[in-house]
Amino acid sequence: MELNLAGKTVIVTGGASHIGRSITLAFAKEGSNVVIADIDEAQGQRVAKEANALGGKAMAIVTDVTDVDSVAAMVKKTLDEFGKIDVLVNDAGWGHDRLFVEKPRAEWEKEINVNFWGVINCTRAVLDNMIERRYGKVISIGSDAGRMGEYREAVYAGCKGGVIAMYKTLARELGRYNINFNVICPGLTVPEDAESIGEKSMWKGQTVFTPEAQEKAIKAYPLRRLGKPEDIANAAVFLASDAASFITGQTLSVSGGYTMM
Repeated sequence: MELNLAGKTVIVTGGASHIGRSITLAFAKEGSNVVIADIDEAQGQRVAKEANALGGKAMAIVTDVTDVDSVAAMVKKTLDEFGKIDVLVNDAGWGHDRLFVEKPRAEWEKEINVNFWGVINCTRAVLDNMIERRYGKVISIGSDAGRMGEYREAVYAGCKGGVIAMYKTLARELGRYNINFNVICPGLTVPEDAESIGEKSMWKGQTVFTPEAQEKAIKAYPLRRLGKPEDIANAAVFLASDAASFITGQTLSVSGGYTMM
């Protein structure tokens, strides 16, 4: 299958850690120009070196997706360096599991700012270039919590559900400009190793990744394994490619059958 991603310019928010890192490296293998838009400068630079060694052309730009000015500066640097934006992958996210009635407002606000406003900010920032060029692929890494709800994730689920609904609407509004909008919902995805998780990642130190927790979780997955970062990266690369040019407004669960809808 010809993906035609060589030379395409791809922005990956949260591209320095875990799933985002794997997405960055997958596009680099395809010969894409990749911008790692991440708040973690040190981890971003490490991943940029990895990506460049794979044949892509990567650069890390410190970006706070909740800050409109920070996002605008990142997009300007991308355009100054590569002259265009073909693909945006919104991977930056944050969450903290608590029962809704026990969760402090500060955590609600951070979840909304990162998971919803962050996607809005980054999506809007790339659209002018895509509309002008009549070409673009916009992908968000969502969660099936946003499709079916999830215990202890009420506000996080609300944000992810909001992105799913927003992308369906944008697919309708901007399809005439040849811009595709899709959402990928991962299942529980295990990091490759400790080095793939940056110090500022929401996944740093998560107990869900302990061997005991993984063994328990696997029983809920029909394929009897948990996700790998490359499982999500493969889906992102496909949806960004010309092979998926007739797919828009869709939500794809990459969850080993954990959710089926």
